[in-house]
Amino acid sequence: MIKLSQISVRHGAHALLENTSATIFPGHKVGLVGANGSGKSSLFAVLRGELSTDTGEVDLPKAWAVAHMAQHIKALDQTAIDFVLDGDEAFRAAERAVVQAESKTASSEVDEAMAIAAAHEALEAAGGYQARARAARLLSGLGFRDDEFDAPIDSFSGGWRIRLSLAKALMCPSDLLLLDEPTNHLDLETVTWLEGWLKHYAGTLVVISHDRDFLDAVVDTIIHIEHCKLHTYKGDYTNFEKQRAERLSQQQAAYVKQQQTMAHMQQFIDRFRAKASKAKAAQSRLKALSRLEAIAPAHLDSPFDFEFSAPPKVANPLVHLDEVSLGYGDHCVIDSIGMSLAPGDRIGLLGLNGAGKSTLIKAIAGELTPLSGRLSHARGLNVGYFAQHQIEQLNERENAIWHIARLDEQMGTQATEQMIRDFLGGFDFSGDLATSCTGQYSGGEKARLVLALLVRQRPNLLLLDEPTNHLDLEMRHALTVALQTFEGAVIVVSHDRHLLNNSVDQFWLIHQGHLSVFDGDLNDYRAQIKERDASSETPSNSESSKKQRRQEKANQRNQLKPLQNKLKSLNARIEKLTERRQTQDSALADPDLYHDAARADEVSDLIAERARTQAELESAEAEWMETAEALEACGGDASA
Repeated sequence: MIKLSQISVRHGAHALLENTSATIFPGHKVGLVGANGSGKSSLFAVLRGELSTDTGEVDLPKAWAVAHMAQHIKALDQTAIDFVLDGDEAFRAAERAVVQAESKTASSEVDEAMAIAAAHEALEAAGGYQARARAARLLSGLGFRDDEFDAPIDSFSGGWRIRLSLAKALMCPSDLLLLDEPTNHLDLETVTWLEGWLKHYAGTLVVISHDRDFLDAVVDTIIHIEHCKLHTYKGDYTNFEKQRAERLSQQQAAYVKQQQTMAHMQQFIDRFRAKASKAKAAQSRLKALSRLEAIAPAHLDSPFDFEFSAPPKVANPLVHLDEVSLGYGDHCVIDSIGMSLAPGDRIGLLGLNGAGKSTLIKAIAGELTPLSGRLSHARGLNVGYFAQHQIEQLNERENAIWHIARLDEQMGTQATEQMIRDFLGGFDFSGDLATSCTGQYSGGEKARLVLALLVRQRPNLLLLDEPTNHLDLEMRHALTVALQTFEGAVIVVSHDRHLLNNSVDQFWLIHQGHLSVFDGDLNDYRAQIKERDASSETPSNSESSKKQRRQEKANQRNQLKPLQNKLKSLNARIEKLTERRQTQDSALADPDLYHDAARADEVSDLIAERARTQAELESAEAEWMETAEALEACGGDASA
């Protein structure tokens, strides 16, 4: 077992863990949760032996093999499957021993044969003859196509490299498996596969995740980092929330706030029931509200407290698509869409990665022109659009207050700095954080700021494309509660099933180039996925079907090549611009530059050059993103 005894871990002057203890028993599956910056990743580094504790003892069995999921892997020429095979070090060692035995000359043929036989026996004992098949199953389960197994790592985008890192960790025969946010870059289908794999994992699992449904499906213990202490709870994440809620609600101060929270939520429940009590979707949403109400006390000390203002009324339909086809260039991703979106509709988009979910959202947001058909918006429609590329469009030289003030100016409204600070406080931007440049923000802080800007816009249509990727559990819960009381229309793309279950009433499915209403919930969709996977395990072996598949792959390669070449060119350009910016930053950081008045013009020129480089870099990155999305929509998964 793993025993942490009175350990303390500090980051500079900041205490992450202080004189705290916990025990993890063999075979247990533990979810490690806590606010961003609470010390989860640092505790992982301690368990990997990469970080020493300031005080206390860490007792981890020396014989245990530890596997972990690296968050960053370099762009290499090595093939995807070879990279995954490297995860099994025993197999690789036995493989090298076979090569060495076969190339080494012994004193006699008998000795040589015996050495080779012994090496092959060791390879068999290490599972060497099944290793490639095992790696292939992992890659397939994580969404890679057969023809991508031998593709070089540098041909995959960042998200797919994270999947490779996960596959390599799963490939390692381990006693302890450490996974840090394994579901962040996965779609619902792949998350379902990963859950099944982890349920059958025989070793000890410790996982950091902000996906509560994933934790519920996989873990049997929760360790919560709170106030620099490790608190252990038996059961899954839902049980943890209930246990913590009971503890918090026993405190008088918490009890008062609990009553206020419940009263506010009950008012909305009553208003919603009165408006739509007979609709099947409304009944489903009422159940979701009741579930949120039951766990509300577990989040009473959350730093997040915000809600959407009532949006301006707008005509019905908000958006109408008449025989609309969407795609990139000559490639059609979704064909002949005939759909309307009414005020108050709450839609969750389902479909495999690359099916076209983001493509549809971009078109509705007005960022993608249809290939054909008519897409119309109601007069007065105010769209709030969240997508990952918008996080990168924040002005890194300005702070959160500046961003809100600038938005207010664009909307023709005014607010005092104190009013803006009060608003930002609901998103946990307070003190120095509210006045720090956004370039210093973490991914989660940038995502929170973009969401704050959305709320500030008072939209009557929300388009959310993976809004939870960088958010911790508390912020995800706050967003879910805010969406519950939002009176406008919503379309959500997310792999966070808890968010979907508690914020949408209906699902649309994009499959094989067509959009349709999905008659069912997420459980029905998961059942459909399993059924589809089971039927695909017995492919046709006829010569005609093989020939057809080869022809399809050849056609796809021809279609992808121009986009791949463009992406490769953009990669090289971004690399050069990044190096140029680093050189300029180094020059500007030289204090001698500012001590000589005669060099004032040089300083001005350097600043101007740096600004031009930054603008070029942002333009290249935006073009890379658009090209990568187009490539993924064509089934290329951003390969170069």
